[in-house]
Amino acid sequence: MLGERQAHRRTPGEVVAALLARPDEIMLEVGAGGELLVARLRAVIAGLLLLLPLSNALGGGSIDETLIGLAGVVFINLFAQTWLVLARRRRRFLWLPFATAAFDVTATSLILLTLANHHLPAGLNSVVVWCGYVLAILLTALRNDGRTTLFAGGLAVLQYSVIVAVLLLGAESPERLISSDYGTPTVGNQVQRLILLAIVTVITAMVVYRLQRLVEMSGTDGLTGLPNRTWLVHRMPHLVDAVEHEGGSLTLALLNMDHFRRINDEIGHRAGDRALRHVVGTITRITDEREWLVRLRGEEFVMVLRKPVGTAWERVDALRRLVSAAPFEPERGADPVHLTFSAGIVGYPNDGHDLSALLRNADRRLQTAKREGRDRVVARET
Repeated sequence: MLGERQAHRRTPGEVVAALLARPDEIMLEVGAGGELLVARLRAVIAGLLLLLPLSNALGGGSIDETLIGLAGVVFINLFAQTWLVLARRRRRFLWLPFATAAFDVTATSLILLTLANHHLPAGLNSVVVWCGYVLAILLTALRNDGRTTLFAGGLAVLQYSVIVAVLLLGAESPERLISSDYGTPTVGNQVQRLILLAIVTVITAMVVYRLQRLVEMSGTDGLTGLPNRTWLVHRMPHLVDAVEHEGGSLTLALLNMDHFRRINDEIGHRAGDRALRHVVGTITRITDEREWLVRLRGEEFVMVLRKPVGTAWERVDALRRLVSAAPFEPERGADPVHLTFSAGIVGYPNDGHDLSALLRNADRRLQTAKREGRDRVVARET
């Protein structure tokens, strides 16, 4: 509910900024699945488009228009299969959503220009082909990336504006714009189409924004605002890949508040929740971009650090001392509550090759810290 209220209070500028921001790891993973779904849908739609030239021929359309349409859909089918192959390699090509969105929009523009070259009104008033822009924009909703939606919508408006300007202004005579099959294109009805494309873009962007907020809530702890276990599960494989391909170190620290159940009993659960937020605020105020604090459950946290075990131990121990030196005041005038945590530290790959193994070994070292008196950080077995 907290996340929902915050989302409702966002200003239009904050909504646009959220749409333009790079999605988090969960959203990128969802978007990769969406890109594959889009690629499969594109392949199916491309196959169905092969029926259009046939229906045009059977409906009495000209041979030239039928051949143009056939060439266009064959071109689309070839690229649709190419995009499908690339999309199966999930998140390998970060540029793929933008490239495929640009392809969908540009393919529509090229077909309209080809039709206009044969019969000018067809390029401006072909509703069936023009709907390709709408489909290209709507499909971006499945990618869950606002940047792709705004990119596709902006590109569609830009390309169609150029087409309208070139064809209407370049018409040799008004008679060339008259068509018994397609009607006469006017500046008014073309502007209406551009407005419709802008409206479709805005609606699709709002759908994406809503989906982003829902996914964000699924990967965010409602009490502290920290990433949660879901986020960690999606993030870890990419951190491991980064270490494997780029080098560097990866360390996990499993943190657990000392005697926190007793604190809850003494000051109450609501004050206990505030105490957790106090600890989180104390730690996150000094974390850097290569450190992530994650809430697993209750009073248990994981800190992910792109540092060697030794350096990570020094960092976590410094945080332990910082938390210990910042007592929590349940309410004004009340006696401050002294808070401490214990932690167990493990490093990839020496202490485990996956998240499950790393957490299991970190918990073993955490229990050692508890047995040895709590309020300490353990980085090796004793």
